[in-house]
Amino acid sequence: MANNMAVQVTMYLHEEDKWQKRPLHIEILNFLREENVYAATVAHCVAGFLGRQRVKTSHLVDAGGKLPVVLTFVDKEEHVSRVLPKLKEMAAHRLIVREEVIIEQGNLE
Repeated sequence: MANNMAVQVTMYLHEEDKWQKRPLHIEILNFLREENVYAATVAHCVAGFLGRQRVKTSHLVDAGGKLPVVLTFVDKEEHVSRVLPKLKEMAAHRLIVREEVIIEQGNLE
């Protein structure tokens, strides 16, 4: 069973977030790829909120740049522990959730 365990990290960002003047979610994806993390994806949300803000939707005229972006990645514990300090620096103002998951199909090799 231990071989089927992994760690999944979910980051709640805004599409307007930047890292060194570039979109934060793209910079994080590039960083994770460089660090050889197994899998990562970004979902651009059509509606949502972060913190205690009001709900933003893609239908609002003034929503440009303020919609949520959710970045999720999965890998072995040692890989996640290695990249998390940099991610915490890059997204210091955003929510990061880490959880143990079971790989139901496939593997992280």
